[in-house]
Parts: sequence; C-alpha cells; structure tokens
Amino acid sequence: MVTLGEDLGRGGIFGQYRGLREEFGAERVIDTPISEATIVGAAVGMALTGLKPVSEMRVMDFALCAMDEIVNQAAKNRFMFGGQGRVPAVIRMPIGIWSASAAQHSQSLESWFTHIPGLVVVTPATAQDNYSLLRAALDCGDPVVYLEHKELWGLEGEVDELRLATLGLAQVVRPGKDLTIVTWSKAVHWSLAAAELLAARGIDAEVIDLRTLWPWDREAVFESAAKTGRVLVVHEAVQVAGFGAEIVATLAEGSGARLARLGDRWMPPERKVMLADARSF
Repeated sequence: MVTLGEDLGRGGIFGQYRGLREEFGAERVIDTPISEATIVGAAVGMALTGLKPVSEMRVMDFALCAMDEIVNQAAKNRFMFGGQGRVPAVIRMPIGIWSASAAQHSQSLESWFTHIPGLVVVTPATAQDNYSLLRAALDCGDPVVYLEHKELWGLEGEVDELRLATLGLAQVVRPGKDLTIVTWSKAVHWSLAAAELLAARGIDAEVIDLRTLWPWDREAVFESAAKTGRVLVVHEAVQVAGFGAEIVATLAEGSGARLARLGDRWMPPERKVMLADARSF
C-alpha cells in the first residue's frame, strides 16, 4: 500500500497523514507535484501492477483536474479489458462547505461519481465510520471515491478498531415511526438535530445514514419507508440533479410513501439576465 498526493510528507491538508512519512518512508508516503491528473494517473498504473494506492486530492474541487483518469481510466479498466486488470485504488476527496474557503473549495459533487459505472462512492459521517469504512475501501478490489467532509475532520469519537463495515449497508442512527430522513455525511448531524426538534413537537423521525452512495442500501430505505409512509432525503449538495433525486425516483417507482427532497439552492443568474437571453433566441 502506498499513498500519494500534495504535501503528504508534512501530514496532509487536514493532518490525516501525520506521522506516516516518518513511520513508512518517502517511497510509500509520496509527495507529488501539483497535478491531480498525475496523482490519479500514477495511482491507476500502480494499481494495475499490484499495488494498493491511496490518492489524495486535498479537496473534491481539485479532483476535477483528474476527471479523465478517474472516469475513463480507473472506472472503466476492468470492463474494457475483460477483467484482466483491476484498479483497487482509493481516491480521497473531502467534500462540502469549508467555512471561509470560497466557492472552489466548498463543493459537494458526489452525484457526479455515482453516475459512473465502476466507481464505489463512500461518505462517512462519524469517527467510527471513517475508520471502518476506510478499512473496507482499502479492501475493495475496485476504485473507491472516498468522500470525507472537510468540516468533520475535527470531529472526535470513540473508535473500535475491531468493528468492521460493509460497503453498501446503511445504518439507522435514530429509530422512529412517523418520518424517514435519509441522509449522509455532515447532513447526518443536522438531521439528528432536526429530529430532536421534531420530537419536541410529537413527531418521531427515523434517521438513516446511507454511509455509501454507490451501492446504496435500497432495502433499508424501503423498509423504513414502508413503516413511516413519509421520506425526506437531505443532502448538502445542490438539490438540482443531486443524488437525492435518485433515491426519491427509486422510491416513487417502488413505494407508496410521500416523498420530498431538501438540498442546497441552485444559484441562477439574475432573472432579468435569463429573460434577456431567452428573448435573443
């Protein structure tokens, strides 16, 4: 196993690699040039030759410079060559709003990657899950897009190193009978807080942390929807074409529950500008 990315030698942008260079050496904890395409491209080559690379993108926003390597190389290799090659790489892309860090450091683009066949998409929300799901991602034989929230790096909690996780299994983090809230990443914490406010009004909300977006745990969500009859999908990403739409569409096709989504606003240009553009056609 090797790690590669910018500034790993000094611990990484959030300190997640602190001490690893001293313990394992520069040949396994590799500082790279400022080139995300190089980082992921090298990782794909490493994976195809038998290594298990972990590529560090610093933040998800920078991974856009490596989309060809992620989408056309890592995700498709097994299919294009009849299973002769596998890319067991973990690509870490911290997601979400990062306070005071502006638009190019605060995006949640997880729906982009769930759309790509061949990629596994993981979204931990707790210290325990970040440990257990990372272990599962490292053991996965396919490329994993691993999405830690930028503002959860300071979160602390008890971690049982013997507790394992299975990719594709959700977790009911708060049981309830009146409403199902389906969510992931930092929105799990917001949803739990909202559930407590609802409880004070006599509404018993069940909160499901998907933990992985692809594959996502349809069985757990459908089971809860059948119990409560109401489902609200909550995510930090822009609501338009967010992954919540996939969940709601799947439930609409196979359940009788009342459905709704809650996501960030899609910020359009000024309405006057949009109307002016429309008249020009």
